[in-house]
Amino acid sequence: MISEIKSNINREMLPQHIAIIMDGNGRWAKQQGRERVYGHQGGVESVRSVIEGAGEIGIKFLTLYAFSTENWNRPKEEVDALMSLLVRSIHHELDNLMKNQVRLLTIGDMNALPDECRKELLDAIRITAHNTGVSVVLALSYSGRWEIVEMARKIAQQVKNNRLNPEEIQEETVIQNLNTDQIPDPDILIRTGGELRISNFLLWQLAYAEFFFPTKMWPDFRKEDLWQTIVDFQSRERRFGKTGEQVCSH
Repeated sequence: MISEIKSNINREMLPQHIAIIMDGNGRWAKQQGRERVYGHQGGVESVRSVIEGAGEIGIKFLTLYAFSTENWNRPKEEVDALMSLLVRSIHHELDNLMKNQVRLLTIGDMNALPDECRKELLDAIRITAHNTGVSVVLALSYSGRWEIVEMARKIAQQVKNNRLNPEEIQEETVIQNLNTDQIPDPDILIRTGGELRISNFLLWQLAYAEFFFPTKMWPDFRKEDLWQTIVDFQSRERRFGKTGEQVCSH
Protein backbone atom coordinates (compact mmCIF):
# COMPACT_ATOMS: atom_id res chain seq x y z
CA MET A 1 0.00 0.00 0.00
CA ILE A 2 2.80 2.40 0.97
CA SER A 3 4.80 1.65 -2.19
CA GLU A 4 1.61 2.05 -4.22
CA ILE A 5 1.07 5.58 -2.87
CA LYS A 6 4.69 6.43 -3.62
CA SER A 7 4.41 5.07 -7.16
CA ASN A 8 1.40 7.32 -7.82
CA ILE A 9 3.53 10.44 -7.38
CA ASN A 10 4.44 12.20 -10.63
CA ARG A 11 8.15 13.03 -10.18
CA GLU A 12 7.87 15.64 -12.95
CA MET A 13 5.33 17.66 -10.93
CA LEU A 14 6.82 17.61 -7.45
CA PRO A 15 6.16 20.58 -5.16
CA GLN A 16 9.35 22.47 -4.34
CA HIS A 17 8.37 23.38 -0.80
CA ILE A 18 6.00 21.82 1.73
CA ALA A 19 5.16 23.60 4.98
CA ILE A 20 3.62 21.75 7.93
CA ILE A 21 1.83 22.95 11.07
CA MET A 22 2.44 19.97 13.35
CA ASP A 23 -0.79 20.12 15.36
CA GLY A 24 -2.52 17.65 17.66
CA ASN A 25 0.29 16.54 19.99
CA GLY A 26 -1.52 17.64 23.15
CA ARG A 27 -4.89 16.20 22.11
CA TRP A 28 -3.22 12.93 21.07
CA ALA A 29 -1.61 12.63 24.51
CA LYS A 30 -4.87 13.50 26.28
CA GLN A 31 -6.70 10.75 24.37
CA GLN A 32 -4.21 8.33 25.91
CA GLY A 33 -4.53 9.80 29.39
CA ARG A 34 -1.01 11.23 29.31
CA GLU A 35 0.55 14.68 29.81
CA ARG A 36 0.87 17.02 26.81
CA VAL A 37 4.66 16.56 26.74
CA TYR A 38 4.12 12.87 25.93
CA GLY A 39 2.46 14.01 22.70
CA HIS A 40 5.41 16.20 21.77
CA GLN A 41 7.71 13.23 22.35
CA GLY A 42 5.47 11.13 20.11
CA GLY A 43 5.72 13.78 17.41
CA VAL A 44 9.49 13.31 17.09
CA GLU A 45 9.01 10.00 15.25
CA SER A 46 6.64 11.76 12.84
CA VAL A 47 9.27 14.41 12.13
CA ARG A 48 11.81 11.69 11.37
CA SER A 49 9.43 9.82 9.08
CA VAL A 50 8.28 12.91 7.15
CA ILE A 51 11.85 14.16 6.63
CA GLU A 52 12.82 10.72 5.29
CA GLY A 53 9.75 10.64 3.06
CA ALA A 54 10.46 14.08 1.63
CA GLY A 55 14.07 13.14 0.94
CA GLU A 56 13.16 9.83 -0.73
CA ILE A 57 11.14 11.51 -3.46
CA GLY A 58 13.27 14.62 -3.94
CA ILE A 59 11.40 17.43 -2.15
CA LYS A 60 13.75 20.41 -1.91
CA PHE A 61 12.31 22.31 1.10
CA LEU A 62 10.30 21.17 4.11
CA THR A 63 9.33 23.76 6.74
CA LEU A 64 8.12 22.57 10.15
CA TYR A 65 6.28 24.97 12.46
CA ALA A 66 7.96 23.80 15.67
CA PHE A 67 7.34 26.70 18.09
CA SER A 68 5.48 29.97 17.57
CA THR A 69 6.07 33.29 19.31
CA GLU A 70 2.66 32.76 20.95
CA ASN A 71 3.79 29.39 22.36
CA TRP A 72 5.95 31.25 24.88
CA ASN A 73 2.63 31.97 26.67
CA ARG A 74 2.07 28.29 27.42
CA PRO A 75 2.72 26.94 30.96
CA LYS A 76 6.42 27.23 31.84
CA GLU A 77 6.72 23.47 32.47
CA GLU A 78 5.56 22.71 28.92
CA VAL A 79 7.81 25.36 27.35
CA ASP A 80 10.84 24.09 29.30
CA ALA A 81 10.06 20.51 28.32
CA LEU A 82 9.66 21.49 24.66
CA MET A 83 13.00 23.32 24.61
CA SER A 84 14.72 20.39 26.31
CA LEU A 85 13.14 17.97 23.82
CA LEU A 86 14.28 20.15 20.93
CA VAL A 87 17.89 20.16 22.14
CA ARG A 88 17.90 16.37 22.66
CA SER A 89 16.23 15.70 19.32
CA ILE A 90 18.68 17.82 17.33
CA HIS A 91 21.61 16.20 19.13
CA HIS A 92 20.34 12.65 18.63
CA GLU A 93 19.25 13.15 15.03
CA LEU A 94 22.47 14.75 13.76
CA ASP A 95 24.03 11.49 12.52
CA ASN A 96 20.77 10.64 10.76
CA LEU A 97 20.61 14.09 9.15
CA MET A 98 24.16 13.69 7.85
CA LYS A 99 23.48 10.15 6.56
CA ASN A 100 20.43 11.38 4.64
CA GLN A 101 22.17 14.56 3.42
CA VAL A 102 19.59 16.77 5.17
CA ARG A 103 20.44 20.47 5.41
CA LEU A 104 19.05 22.20 8.49
CA LEU A 105 17.87 25.83 8.35
CA THR A 106 15.82 28.00 10.70
CA ILE A 107 13.48 30.99 10.66
CA GLY A 108 12.28 32.98 13.66
CA ASP A 109 13.67 34.97 16.57
CA MET A 110 16.78 33.00 17.52
CA ASN A 111 17.61 35.51 20.26
CA ALA A 112 14.49 34.44 22.16
CA LEU A 113 15.68 30.82 22.46
CA PRO A 114 17.54 29.57 25.56
CA ASP A 115 21.33 29.63 25.12
CA GLU A 116 21.74 25.84 25.06
CA CYS A 117 18.96 25.45 22.52
CA ARG A 118 20.34 28.17 20.25
CA LYS A 119 23.88 26.71 20.43
CA GLU A 120 22.69 23.18 19.55
CA LEU A 121 20.67 24.54 16.67
CA LEU A 122 23.42 26.75 15.24
CA ASP A 123 25.94 23.88 15.52
CA ALA A 124 23.60 21.58 13.59
CA ILE A 125 23.03 24.25 10.92
CA ARG A 126 26.79 24.68 10.52
CA ILE A 127 27.51 20.93 10.39
CA THR A 128 24.78 20.21 7.80
CA ALA A 129 25.39 23.35 5.70
CA HIS A 130 26.92 21.51 2.73
CA ASN A 131 24.41 18.64 2.59
CA THR A 132 22.63 18.37 -0.75
CA GLY A 133 19.35 16.61 0.14
CA VAL A 134 16.13 18.12 1.46
CA SER A 135 16.48 21.43 3.32
CA VAL A 136 14.50 21.22 6.57
CA VAL A 137 13.52 24.65 7.88
CA LEU A 138 12.61 24.77 11.58
CA ALA A 139 10.28 27.67 12.38
CA LEU A 140 11.22 28.42 16.00
CA SER A 141 9.97 31.37 18.04
CA TYR A 142 8.37 32.37 14.74
CA SER A 143 5.12 33.98 13.67
CA GLY A 144 4.05 35.59 10.42
CA ARG A 145 3.16 38.92 12.03
CA TRP A 146 6.50 39.03 13.89
CA GLU A 147 8.29 38.43 10.58
CA ILE A 148 6.32 41.17 8.78
CA VAL A 149 7.10 43.66 11.57
CA GLU A 150 10.80 42.74 11.33
CA MET A 151 10.67 43.17 7.55
CA ALA A 152 9.08 46.63 7.94
CA ARG A 153 11.79 47.65 10.40
CA LYS A 154 14.56 46.55 8.02
CA ILE A 155 13.07 48.46 5.08
CA ALA A 156 12.45 51.54 7.25
CA GLN A 157 16.09 51.48 8.35
CA GLN A 158 17.25 51.27 4.74
CA VAL A 159 15.10 54.30 3.89
CA LYS A 160 16.38 56.16 6.96
CA ASN A 161 20.00 55.44 5.91
CA ASN A 162 19.29 56.75 2.38
CA ARG A 163 19.97 53.32 0.89
CA LEU A 164 16.42 53.02 -0.44
CA ASN A 165 13.79 55.46 -1.71
CA PRO A 166 10.17 54.76 -0.65
CA GLU A 167 9.17 54.88 -4.35
CA GLU A 168 11.55 51.97 -5.02
CA ILE A 169 9.83 49.60 -2.59
CA GLN A 170 8.38 46.71 -4.60
CA GLU A 171 7.12 43.22 -3.86
CA GLU A 172 10.68 41.98 -4.37
CA THR A 173 11.90 44.42 -1.68
CA VAL A 174 9.56 42.79 0.82
CA ILE A 175 10.67 39.28 -0.17
CA GLN A 176 14.35 40.17 0.21
CA ASN A 177 13.75 41.36 3.79
CA LEU A 178 11.78 38.36 5.04
CA ASN A 179 13.31 35.48 7.00
CA THR A 180 12.61 33.27 3.98
CA ASP A 181 14.44 35.36 1.38
CA GLN A 182 16.48 32.32 0.24
CA ILE A 183 13.55 29.90 0.32
CA PRO A 184 10.79 29.52 -2.33
CA ASP A 185 7.19 30.04 -1.22
CA PRO A 186 5.41 26.84 -0.13
CA ASP A 187 3.37 24.98 -2.74
CA ILE A 188 1.60 23.00 -0.03
CA LEU A 189 0.51 23.77 3.54
CA ILE A 190 -0.43 20.79 5.70
CA ARG A 191 -2.00 21.27 9.11
CA THR A 192 -2.59 18.02 10.98
CA GLY A 193 -5.19 17.55 13.69
CA GLY A 194 -8.22 18.80 11.75
CA GLU A 195 -8.10 22.48 12.75
CA LEU A 196 -8.95 24.83 9.86
CA ARG A 197 -6.64 27.82 10.39
CA ILE A 198 -3.05 28.83 9.67
CA SER A 199 -2.23 30.24 13.13
CA ASN A 200 0.01 33.15 12.13
CA PHE A 201 2.28 30.98 9.96
CA LEU A 202 4.05 32.27 6.82
CA LEU A 203 1.36 34.89 6.20
CA TRP A 204 3.10 36.43 3.18
CA GLN A 205 4.49 33.21 1.72
CA LEU A 206 1.27 31.15 1.72
CA ALA A 207 -0.48 33.45 -0.79
CA TYR A 208 -0.83 30.72 -3.45
CA ALA A 209 -0.21 27.54 -1.47
CA GLU A 210 -2.64 24.64 -1.65
CA PHE A 211 -4.06 23.88 1.82
CA PHE A 212 -4.60 20.40 3.30
CA PHE A 213 -6.17 19.76 6.71
CA PRO A 214 -5.94 16.05 7.56
CA THR A 215 -7.75 15.03 10.76
CA LYS A 216 -4.91 12.70 11.75
CA MET A 217 -2.98 14.03 14.78
CA TRP A 218 0.69 14.84 14.23
CA PRO A 219 2.10 11.88 16.25
CA ASP A 220 0.19 9.53 13.88
CA PHE A 221 1.31 11.27 10.67
CA ARG A 222 3.91 9.38 8.60
CA LYS A 223 5.68 9.68 5.27
CA GLU A 224 2.92 7.77 3.45
CA ASP A 225 0.50 10.51 4.59
CA LEU A 226 2.88 13.09 3.14
CA TRP A 227 3.04 11.16 -0.14
CA GLN A 228 -0.76 10.88 -0.32
CA THR A 229 -1.01 14.65 0.17
CA ILE A 230 1.38 15.16 -2.75
CA VAL A 231 -0.72 12.82 -4.94
CA ASP A 232 -3.82 14.86 -4.03
CA PHE A 233 -1.93 18.11 -4.68
CA GLN A 234 -0.99 16.91 -8.16
CA SER A 235 -4.67 16.45 -9.01
CA ARG A 236 -5.49 20.11 -8.26
CA GLU A 237 -5.43 22.90 -10.84
CA ARG A 238 -3.28 25.83 -9.70
CA ARG A 239 -4.36 29.00 -11.48
CA PHE A 240 -2.46 31.83 -9.70
CA GLY A 241 -5.25 34.28 -10.53
CA LYS A 242 -5.69 33.09 -14.13
CA THR A 243 -8.67 31.25 -15.59
CA GLY A 244 -8.67 27.50 -16.00
CA GLU A 245 -8.63 27.96 -19.78
CA GLN A 246 -5.48 30.12 -19.59
CA VAL A 247 -3.72 27.52 -17.47
CA CYS A 248 -4.69 24.66 -19.82
CA SER A 249 -3.46 26.57 -22.88
CA HIS A 250 0.10 26.52 -21.57
